[in-house]
Amino acid sequence: MGNLTRYVITRILLTIPMVFILLSIVFVVLRIMPGDPVSSMLGGHAPESVIEQKKEELGLNRPIAIQYLDYLWQICRLDLGESMVFKQRVTKAIIEKLPATIELTAFGMIITLFLGILMGAYAADKRRSAQDNLIRLYGIVIFCIPVYWLGLMLQLGFGVWLDILPIAGRTGPRVLASTFEKTGFYVLDTILAKDFFALGDVLIHLVLPSFTLGLVLSGIFVRLTRANMLDVLRADYIVAAEARGIQHRKIVYKYALKNAFIPILTMMGLQIALLMAGAILTETTFSWPGMGRLLLERIYLRDYPTLQGVIIVFALIVATVSLIVDIIYAIVDPRVRY
Repeated sequence: MGNLTRYVITRILLTIPMVFILLSIVFVVLRIMPGDPVSSMLGGHAPESVIEQKKEELGLNRPIAIQYLDYLWQICRLDLGESMVFKQRVTKAIIEKLPATIELTAFGMIITLFLGILMGAYAADKRRSAQDNLIRLYGIVIFCIPVYWLGLMLQLGFGVWLDILPIAGRTGPRVLASTFEKTGFYVLDTILAKDFFALGDVLIHLVLPSFTLGLVLSGIFVRLTRANMLDVLRADYIVAAEARGIQHRKIVYKYALKNAFIPILTMMGLQIALLMAGAILTETTFSWPGMGRLLLERIYLRDYPTLQGVIIVFALIVATVSLIVDIIYAIVDPRVRY
């Protein structure tokens, strides 16, 4: 068995208990939260007999250990239960909302990496200059700005004052809903339908929310890229490349950046969790119909099964992405396999 295969198997085996712990934490936290979800659902004046009957129907009056085992068995069967409020399968609600969140997160990550890596590499190349100081200041300030505040400012500036970009929703009213019935990923659906007017509309609606999400997290990659690039630019092979007269831009953005990218790759996996958390606030600010908005709506309604299902999906996505990044890291840098 090769080193890479052994490493991949080990990472998969380590991911299983991590996912199990995450699922257990979700179960425990939701049940120790203050308040009674059944009383909240029925209203504060519902008779005690009605509340007890509803708990019986939902299985909330059974021993906690039995509830936990049923919970794990349902997840193994990919059954997240039924909403307590809307009588809709939780899986269906998540399938409807998940593409919007993935699309927003993906575009946000593209903006984060594009701005963060390029600005960090440029700052390292211009170290101790005015440009370097400005980029470092940007990295600190932008990461400290709350996502919702930045979203509101972009809405005010580009949507209200300049009136050049939409401030809410995934698409405008002139686009037919039937265009998006294939996958739920609007960008992909418009490309498959060859409806380029709808594609343009979808991309325009993505600009503000994805920039809001991407700008805040770009500060992390600015500082990380700059720090790693400074180490690489001091390496002997970089000095040798400069001595041979290779173009400076080629040395910085091809050789040095490529070798500085390995730690950045690891950080990409860790930032998925922050992107998901930021997506909740971004979706609320921009009325984006995704998982974050669904989560907040169901928190107000104390809808146990839906809350549980959404958090489980978020946890599984983060665990899966972390596993994929670890495997890619092992492929890029063979040293981690040993």
